[in-house]
Amino acid sequence: MTEVQFNIALTHEAVSAAIPEREAIVWRDRRLTYGDLTDRSRRLASYLHGEGLGVRKERSELAPHESGQDHLALYLHNGNEYLEGMLGAFKARLASINVNYRYVTDELRYLFTNADARAVVYHSAFAPTLAAVLDSLPNVRVLLQVADDSGNDLLPGAVWYEDALAQSEPVMPPVEHSPDDLYILYTGGTTGMPKGVLWRQHDIFMSTMGGRTVGVWDPVTSYDEVVAKAVAGSNDAMLVIPPFMHGAAQWASFLMMHLGAKIVIPEENTRMDPADVLRTVERERCMMLTVVGDAVCRPLLEELENHTYDLSSLAVIGNGSAPLTPSIKERLLELLPNALVSDSVGSSETGAQGSHLSVKGDVSTGTFSTAPDTVVASEALDAILEPGHEGLGWLAQAGWVPLGYLGDAEKTARTFPTIEGVRYAVPGDRARQLEGGAVELLGRDSVTINTGGEKVFAEEVESAIASHPAVWDVTVCGRPSERWGSEVVAVVHLATPATEQELEAHAAQHIARYKLPKGWVFVDKVERSPSGKADYRWAVSVATT
Repeated sequence: MTEVQFNIALTHEAVSAAIPEREAIVWRDRRLTYGDLTDRSRRLASYLHGEGLGVRKERSELAPHESGQDHLALYLHNGNEYLEGMLGAFKARLASINVNYRYVTDELRYLFTNADARAVVYHSAFAPTLAAVLDSLPNVRVLLQVADDSGNDLLPGAVWYEDALAQSEPVMPPVEHSPDDLYILYTGGTTGMPKGVLWRQHDIFMSTMGGRTVGVWDPVTSYDEVVAKAVAGSNDAMLVIPPFMHGAAQWASFLMMHLGAKIVIPEENTRMDPADVLRTVERERCMMLTVVGDAVCRPLLEELENHTYDLSSLAVIGNGSAPLTPSIKERLLELLPNALVSDSVGSSETGAQGSHLSVKGDVSTGTFSTAPDTVVASEALDAILEPGHEGLGWLAQAGWVPLGYLGDAEKTARTFPTIEGVRYAVPGDRARQLEGGAVELLGRDSVTINTGGEKVFAEEVESAIASHPAVWDVTVCGRPSERWGSEVVAVVHLATPATEQELEAHAAQHIARYKLPKGWVFVDKVERSPSGKADYRWAVSVATT
């Protein structure tokens, strides 16, 4: 029997046709049904197609690190336009590109050039930054500006987003959609320059967007099966805190849409306002809330501990991309005893790889039940290790994995090696597989600190320090040392006064002494990406100043 190959545009069309009256996106006073979302994404697709954008070369003619499609950059805060932009691109056979809206001009110019963006949908607030780089981006042909509260004027040559939709027909462009059409996700660039990860739409759908149930890992086998799941769904609401420019937010949103659920966006979309988030969960009776580690959960906890909200609808707090320490989970579940915390592990290069559930009275962090084809590879990347192996290896993923990195054949070959005849994604996470199959995740090798001949994982030290009640946030990095080669440094934001000695004594209860920081830097704020991920480049600059 031939395996069905999925295309995201066609999957969305099939689901929407079955539940057109069901709510799909709620943001501020906007309540878009699946029918509305189909209408608006088709209009965007028709506009892009009418501008001559789409596929230039089919997948069969390309190397794994190449794209034959035009690219639509999404330079937006959260809102319905982001998900419409992705769907509109897919329906016109473009690939969308996620843009970090914190970038300054040089970073923005690098990203747009590296991605070879041909079109941009952007909020008016970003018009001045975009205008500063457009002269150096001759390939950008289409500018669609989304009105916001900034009051910035329309850029020369741009069209208002709503005007573009109004002048276009709500029909699918006359193109042949393919499971080989690309989904492109740019990495965050917190440890190096951002890289565009190229996924076939079939592979990302099967990995993270509804092709299988996380934890059960049962793959769907037909469009009819996807539609049946959506129709049987109860239109549960999921509130999304992380920005849609972050892969985890995109994956969770498309997963829920393919299940016929509702995506809810907090009213404040330029920063996280804890009171706004919790009011929205209360008002919309959200069943699920997505977070990114302690940096997002601490402010929510403080708000919950000081004010009263009816969160009886909340059943799942979904966490990904940054660890939630056990102490934060315990505080969260004390306030929400009927909820569970679901940790997910994965990366831009692997998709979903595993999950872990915590409930009140049974909390832990760092080990995961894994998906099929998630394994641990040897240090030399020449073998797959058996459960219970000695030492550390590399967390690896086979099966539905990306094609490669846009424009970078060398890095594609390094990150996607063939081991024992099977192609794997190995983005650099250190791990060991325990007896019984669970995986213990230690952290990304690029932020591992080699000190005095020992390897120290930044996330492990961060977790040990973050559990101190005086610590609001912390990032751990290495800096050069004559004695140790590199020494561990903690960059700490305190909520209440504490000394280095107190923090060190507390951390020593959880980790070996050689892992303890040899330097402490106290700051007013720990810088993170908009998604909540640690910015290790910033931490190193602070630690070495």
